[in-house]
Amino acid sequence: MNRRVWIWSVVTGLLMAGTAFLLAELRGRQRLGEPGVRTRPIPGETLRVEVELPEVVPGYRSEPVAVQQEVVEALPPDTSFGQRIYRGEDGFELLLNVVLMGTDRTSIHKPQFCLVGAGWRIDETVTDRIRIPRPHPYDLPVVKLLTSREMTVQGRAVPVRGVYVYWFVCGDGLSGEPTGWERMWWMARELVARGVLQRWAYVTCFAVCAPGREEATYERMKAFLAEAVPEFQTVPGPPAPVPVGNQEGAQ
Repeated sequence: MNRRVWIWSVVTGLLMAGTAFLLAELRGRQRLGEPGVRTRPIPGETLRVEVELPEVVPGYRSEPVAVQQEVVEALPPDTSFGQRIYRGEDGFELLLNVVLMGTDRTSIHKPQFCLVGAGWRIDETVTDRIRIPRPHPYDLPVVKLLTSREMTVQGRAVPVRGVYVYWFVCGDGLSGEPTGWERMWWMARELVARGVLQRWAYVTCFAVCAPGREEATYERMKAFLAEAVPEFQTVPGPPAPVPVGNQEGAQ
């Protein structure tokens, strides 16, 4: 390993460990912040709520998907969820999922663990921004993972690709930074300054496609998210800059 990369890896690890220790020390005097997604109560539940994902997105029909019991049992008991599968008129499918933390920040985990555990190989990691038009045009920071695996179809192995898009949102922030350091720093800062534990939600969108269809699939996902995100996410980013050629008309 390159010496400089090794040094930065050690420094980053120490900073994250220090931040985790600080969060633990401050936990006793914290109050939980507001979520950045819409929720509703679950009858009979005192720890969890349901994240409200839109039933209707233009061009898609949807149905709720139950979260696997092993996932529920593996995460803290006050972790909340929302999960729906959306199907386009042409058969295109994608899965939209939200995991919302409660008072335990370990609800929010690295997506790489789940994907690899489900048999997917992560081939590429890219940061990007998706334009969301409402409540004002803004650029949503996301991470895009290109993945691959083989599936058995009629007794033979068939290669498939997966496009996995994710980001994080809380009541006063958005993050599409893949290491998690940005969120950890913001959480520590808010705990120290205001005694508030930011309540982060981990939002994912996943679609499977044939090899060579990754870019077209991603474009479909971006168009879907432009319609869906304003329906369940309550926190927008800062307004996107007006293109130079449109500044006069915007005045």
